[in-house]
Amino acid sequence: MYIYDIIRMVNTSALWFVVVAAMWGGTNPLIKRGSKGVENVKEHNRIQQFLSELKFLFFNWKYLIPFSINQGGSVVYYLTLATADLSLAVPITNSLTFIFTSISGTLLGEKPPSFETCVGMALVVCGVSLCVFDKV
Repeated sequence: MYIYDIIRMVNTSALWFVVVAAMWGGTNPLIKRGSKGVENVKEHNRIQQFLSELKFLFFNWKYLIPFSINQGGSVVYYLTLATADLSLAVPITNSLTFIFTSISGTLLGEKPPSFETCVGMALVVCGVSLCVFDKV
């Protein structure tokens, strides 16, 4: 394998992991918002409670659509792992998911992140960038 192929593989994998993080993080606030009301479902026993909550979520499009996109991100992650370096996969997806969750939550009207959180997110981006560049 030539060095160009390695560089292209690392960059392509890193790009797909950013896409996965965006799919996961972008849908987290929507899933949270779509699941509101499930706490009001009350049944007499645990099995009926579980089934009623499942029914509530399954027939709630505000929950089901973001959940499906989120799970699509899991499929992309799984497929990308076949050709990617695990030392890149975990830091990119996990740390950037947090950043995308914070951004999308703010766009949806949740409390904006504090200054300290923003500094932390900037440091995360720097750290992930160093991980990616180390593999090139």
